[in-house]
Parts: sequence; C-alpha cells; structure tokens
Amino acid sequence: MSVTNAISETVPSLHRKGLSRRRKEAIACYLFIMPWLLGFIIFVFAPMVASAFLSLTQFSVMSPPEWVGGANYVKMVHTPLFWQSLRNTLFMVALDLPLGLLASLSAAVLLNQKLRGINIFRTIFYLPALIPAIANVLLWVWIFDKDSGILNVFLKLIGLAPQPWLTDPQWAKPSLIIMNLWGLGSAMLIYLAGLKGIPSELHEAGKIDGATPWQAFWKITIPLLTPTILFQLVIGVIFEFQIFTQGYILGGGPNFSTTFYVLELFNNAFRYLKMGYASAMAWVLFGITLIITLLVFRSTPYWVHYEAERQR
Repeated sequence: MSVTNAISETVPSLHRKGLSRRRKEAIACYLFIMPWLLGFIIFVFAPMVASAFLSLTQFSVMSPPEWVGGANYVKMVHTPLFWQSLRNTLFMVALDLPLGLLASLSAAVLLNQKLRGINIFRTIFYLPALIPAIANVLLWVWIFDKDSGILNVFLKLIGLAPQPWLTDPQWAKPSLIIMNLWGLGSAMLIYLAGLKGIPSELHEAGKIDGATPWQAFWKITIPLLTPTILFQLVIGVIFEFQIFTQGYILGGGPNFSTTFYVLELFNNAFRYLKMGYASAMAWVLFGITLIITLLVFRSTPYWVHYEAERQR
C-alpha cells in the first residue's frame, strides 16, 4: 500500500473519533507532510549532523574516525591553498555575481518589449541555459583556445593580439566570468516574469505626468522589481560559493587560479580521502554563506519594496 493510500484511509477514520476539527486538521497535516519530513531527516539533517561530527575527527574512510577536536579548523587556517581557493571564490562572488545580475536584467528589459517575433529572441537567449554544464565548459575551452580558438581568430581579424585566456592566471577567472554570462537565460527568465507582474497602469500614469522612459525605469520598474532582485541575489550568492564544474574541468589551473573552494573541498574528500578535513571545510563554507545571506536579508528594509507596502 502506498503512503498516499494509507494517509487517505487514515484521514476519514479521524472523523469517526471524538476529535475537534482543529485537532483533525493538525493530524491530517502532519500525516501528509510525514513523507517529506522523513526524507529531510534521513537525507539532509542526519548527513549534516554526521558531517559536523566528522569535522572534529581525522577520517580517511579506510579507518574509523579518530577524534581530533578543532585540529582540522586550525590546519585549515594554516593551509595556503585554503586561502587561495577562498580568494578565488570571493573574486567570482564580487565580480561574476553583480555582472550576471546586471546582464540578465538588461536582457530581460530588452526582451520585455512588444515587438513582432520577440518570443523567438527570448528562446534564443534562453537556449544556452539548457546546455549541460560540462558540455558548456568544454565548448568554451575550445572557444578560448590560445592557438586555434575562435575568439583569438576573431581578435586577429580585427588587428588585436590573441590572449592566453585559460592559460594565464590573470585571465583565467575573467574568462570564466565571460563564460557564465553566456548562460544568463534562467536569471533572465525570472526577471522577465517579474517585469510582467508590474502593472502597466503605473507606467501609463508616469507617462501622463511627464516622466521620461529612463525616469520611469528607475522610479517605477526598479522599485517594484526589488523583490525579484533580492531572490536573484540570494540564489546567486549561494551559486557562486558553490562554483565547481569550471574549475574541475580546468584542473584548478593555471597555477591554482581556478581552484575554487568547493573544488578544494572535493579534492580533499575524494582525491586525498581527508573526509574529516573536508567536512570542516564544508561547515566553514556553510558559515560564510549563511553570514552573507543574513546580511543581504538585513539590508532589505533599505532597498526592497513589496507590493503590500506600496498598497498601504
């Protein structure tokens, strides 16, 4: 018997007992959320507790965990590659995130126009987001190839010197930012949905009052779009701190310039089998992401405007 059938048979039986309506609804609610709750406890909460314990041990999979207390965290602070990977990740957060937000918003505004065939352009902009991450990276590795890459061939045609995009530590991360901007379709789609939710009457009223398109954009569109921007910002922070595929395909090079935090965590866990140390790195990453996310939410009263507040 499936879980749904069992719940369906249990709920009517509650009506035959002398329970209040509120109690019946509460029991039915808990029965329906029980499958999800069990899945969360087994597959999310329990591994988190295990990871917290392993972060305080020396565990190499081949032998039982050995308690070392905070030694993994102390070792982390004194490991140069830990700081290098954290700097690489923060670089992407500081540059790739705002550029991605700006580019996807600009694309959404352009594709929100009432033009013939606009759905075709929306599809074209969204298509790169459907390409698997590994295929996307391999495609751009070919585009950025120093000798035969199509980008350097184009630079030669216009009289510019070819650049060592992925073979120079100074160019590697900016090249990955360009690569990420190509796949802005998902963020653009969310912005487009937010733009569609802005009442057209507000722009019409602004036009009657003499507002220019630029003034209407800053005074009407952006304030009403701030909840969507907040969502994109929070998701973007979490995504940037978990950047992995690009660095993995490039092997973390050149000269560790694309060794991002999660890649270093992965190497310690599955290449060097330092599960205890990798668990400690995971909890440090969780703490950093949590602090930045909380700071973003703490700043919302100063710049996020909700529809309910506008109606009051």
